[in-house]
Amino acid sequence: MNHVITPPALPTVPVAGGGLFPVHRIYCVGRNYAEHAQEMGFTGREAPFFFLKPADAVLPVADGEVGEMAYPPLTANLHHEIELVVAIGVGGRDIAASDALSHIWGYAIGLDMTRRDLQNDMKKQGRPWSIGKAFDESAPIGPLHPVGRTGELTQGAISLSVNGVLRQQGDLRELIWNVAESIETLSRAWTLQPGDLIFTGTPAGVAAVVPGDLMEGHIAGLGSLQVRVK
Repeated sequence: MNHVITPPALPTVPVAGGGLFPVHRIYCVGRNYAEHAQEMGFTGREAPFFFLKPADAVLPVADGEVGEMAYPPLTANLHHEIELVVAIGVGGRDIAASDALSHIWGYAIGLDMTRRDLQNDMKKQGRPWSIGKAFDESAPIGPLHPVGRTGELTQGAISLSVNGVLRQQGDLRELIWNVAESIETLSRAWTLQPGDLIFTGTPAGVAAVVPGDLMEGHIAGLGSLQVRVK
């Protein structure tokens, strides 16, 4: 079948050591660290919930590079959220938590960038968050590391600094709903596909960045991710 317009380029994420991982969908787990949930005004534990970003929201950053993210329009309060990203290599529906590892292709460091003022406005009006979460370049991401090299990541330090000043820190073991549980719950609502990315939630300490700020995220075993706001 002939396309009536030129198909858009397929979004991809670099793989550590070479290659590209095609992106199908981006799922995000909301308020998945207790202290972050509390700083956002919630109790710290609730049933898992999810939102999505478009696949082309990814801003891929290769090893050793500093990514550049344009400060987005319509906001005066752009927040950083450092997250472990899980890449799905084998799809499925109704995946048991005990089987989740066999569906994981690898892991990366990601940033769930958020137009907080717009998100808060939508919350007050009872409207969807998309304008606050799903904008262009809202998902900077470093190289994916195959799970065969990293092993299953269930613990390890996660942190983010801005201009060399530590803002967020925690440990993957502090996830309210761990990766396997998130995959189990997600796969009840959607059929997960190869190429799906799951942003698993952020520790406390989210705050604003402005043009010129350099964000540097670290997750044990995955190296670092550097992104400058321009």
